[in-house]
Amino acid sequence: LAKSVAKGITEAGGEAKIFKVPETLSKEVLEKLHAKTVDLPEITPEILAEYDGFIFGFGTRYGAAPAQIKAFWDSTGQLWSKGALVGKFGGVFTSTATQHGGQETTILTFLTHYVHHGVIYVPI
Repeated sequence: LAKSVAKGITEAGGEAKIFKVPETLSKEVLEKLHAKTVDLPEITPEILAEYDGFIFGFGTRYGAAPAQIKAFWDSTGQLWSKGALVGKFGGVFTSTATQHGGQETTILTFLTHYVHHGVIYVPI
């Protein structure tokens, strides 16, 4: 999905770069879970602040964003104190393994991160 969103941004004349948030689980736990790993650069709060807008995408975990997403946004307090994201544009997309798997709830609970930072939500 992220590649499709990035393609749409590029085709519309924008610039898109795909990042991943830092992993919070240990390598041992990820191996036991048979978790897929992706070879992408990791986003940091400092890198996020460099962009005019961003779109976050992630799977749903019980109607909310995964813990890794929450941990990333918890690390953005310094950006909040400076107002570094105020007026930037943000979107979000999600996916679940089932129909009615919590997509709407996930997006609603994620939006509080944008609201606290003054990010202008752009539905996609």
